[in-house]
Amino acid sequence: MTTHEYTAGPTPPPGAAPAGTGPEPSGPEFSGRPSGPGSSGPEPSGPVEPYGPEPSGRAGASASPEVPVPAAVSAPAEAAGAGKPGRDRYLDLLRSIALVRVIVYHLFGWAWLSVLFPSMGVMFALAGSLMARSLSRPAGSVIRGRVRRLLPPLWAFGAVVLVLMFSGGWNPARDPDTGGGVWGVADVLNYLLPVGAPPYPAHLGSGSGLLDPTWAEQAAGPLWYLRAYLWFVVASPLLLRAFRRVPWATLLAPLALTAVVGTGLVTLPGETGNAVTDFAVYGGCWVLGFAHHDGMLAKVPRYLAISGSTAVMAFALWWASGHLGPEGWDLNDIPLADALWSFGFVVILLQYSPSWRELPGRLARWDKAVTLSNNRAVTIYLWHNMLIMATFPIVDRMYDLPFMDGDGATAALDATYTLWTFVLVWPLTALAVLAFGWIEDLAAKRAPRLWPDGPARGTSRGGHRSPSRAPSRSGHRA
Repeated sequence: MTTHEYTAGPTPPPGAAPAGTGPEPSGPEFSGRPSGPGSSGPEPSGPVEPYGPEPSGRAGASASPEVPVPAAVSAPAEAAGAGKPGRDRYLDLLRSIALVRVIVYHLFGWAWLSVLFPSMGVMFALAGSLMARSLSRPAGSVIRGRVRRLLPPLWAFGAVVLVLMFSGGWNPARDPDTGGGVWGVADVLNYLLPVGAPPYPAHLGSGSGLLDPTWAEQAAGPLWYLRAYLWFVVASPLLLRAFRRVPWATLLAPLALTAVVGTGLVTLPGETGNAVTDFAVYGGCWVLGFAHHDGMLAKVPRYLAISGSTAVMAFALWWASGHLGPEGWDLNDIPLADALWSFGFVVILLQYSPSWRELPGRLARWDKAVTLSNNRAVTIYLWHNMLIMATFPIVDRMYDLPFMDGDGATAALDATYTLWTFVLVWPLTALAVLAFGWIEDLAAKRAPRLWPDGPARGTSRGGHRSPSRAPSRSGHRA
């Protein structure tokens, strides 16, 4: 049974054998889903947590009239304001690493990446921490805000994918892989609201076409993460209440559930089983985000947290050694090992959380890239598999260049085929950010920006408006 990450890799041309080219499930094994290594992510953030400061108070709250403040009063006020929480750059850095790891994993299909850095668990934990912070406000408004930020980018992606699938001759009412009939058509609505698994044809087109016949499968594969994220968001008010009443039971319950549904002890059929397994595998990491926000992890002695996490992770590797899947040590194929390894890994990361307001030292050179990836996390996650697929026909054109007539040149390109796809996916990602990323701004009710690699105009790094760009007296937020 597979529990995350898809590998987007069509079959290369004759002679070229790029690694990780088979389809890769990004959620648990399912009928009609891609099979193969991985399926993360967003790896979606918890696809992925929207970037930007959390709104304070109700939307549209009127700003106070501009009244002169005595210097004796303004100084303490400024000092207090300086201590307000802003973006935690350590968490932003973790999210960026997770996104890059997802792309690399889906391109190369290296099983050991699931051990080196369990991106999905990290992203769900970060999203859980931010969700706990947001739930200081009314739960209904928080859930609506999260759903509003998620859906418009999904609609744009779904519109492109569905148009391509329909133009390729796919008919969900007649597709035996999706069940067909009325339910096959109804499932298309999951491209609008991802409460279930969106349908797609297992094969579309031909091997001689522009895209590999599995492109639709690869494009829709990572959408499992959005479904899991949506259900975590909806369940968070109850989960957070349970965590604050019985923290240890709530924290460990998902691991116990994984031991039941992720080991074959109890088997739930179809997409219901996939959804429950996803929820169980990553539920512990989501609740760890609650523990991080509430300061529970900080109260546990570090030596105890690290030694306990090490023991849990050692058990995860032991379990994995006896339940290796088709990709060997790919934890995405081994739910219980994935849940335990991700849980222990996240505990260690959050125990050492330094809460940076700025990236320190040499990490500062990556500040713009980290900011951009966090601002466009949903866009990057949604489109990355499609972009990987798009690199293959581009590399294929290189075989037609005049200097590629010799056997030596062809052999060299064969040997570096996947490396070229790795090089090409990043400019294609930049194009996707430019073309679709601004939708994330509209969904978050922000002014759209094409390349948000720094604070918005008039906003400080911490996410608070500078005095020179304070909200107008009319009560509308800029």
